Amino acid sequence: MPAEREIRADYNTDTLVVYQAYSPAIALPSLAAQRFVPPFSFGRMTWIKPSFLWLMERSNWAQKAGQEHILAVRITRAGWEEALSLGILTDADPHVYPSYADWEAQFQQAQVHIQWDPERSLRGSSLPYGSIQVGLSRHIIRRYAEEWTVAMEDYTPRVKKMATLLRTGKEAQARAHLPSERIYPLFPALKQRLGAT
Repeated sequence: MPAEREIRADYNTDTLVVYQAYSPAIALPSLAAQRFVPPFSFGRMTWIKPSFLWLMERSNWAQKAGQEHILAVRITRAGWEEALSLGILTDADPHVYPSYADWEAQFQQAQVHIQWDPERSLRGSSLPYGSIQVGLSRHIIRRYAEEWTVAMEDYTPRVKKMATLLRTGKEAQARAHLPSERIYPLFPALKQRLGAT
């Protein structure tokens, strides 16, 4: 059984993959440019997630309106860890913050929001351990789009194939198309900041 809160991701020595779902209007120009370009909004928070299955449940396998394209965005590990180091949890975890007032003061100024949600199974069920979401505010989103992003891949065909396999009862075949995700190493100070276990 995985730990209650640990980051699992597709990563290598220098980069890590996060997943996002967008409409064709946003996804297609960004894929062509290999970075986020308008009409992608630089003025509001965007959430990035290293869990493929969490996004599959959220987007209903790319079937929800405005989430028809699944992007695998490869970013630098340096950027990822910078985002995590600026992160404030969306709840006042007493293991992380000395008081509610301390958390509230930090949260009001936060450039990055961190949220732990239940991880998802291949069929979308909640699992008894967490999956991290990282919310990048308008104060840092250009760093993500213009400095940290090194490549983008359209996972939509893969997602549609997997969804068809699941619908037709071929779960083992669908599972074979899952991206590889493994535990991401964190320094102790960063683990404490994130409330990771």
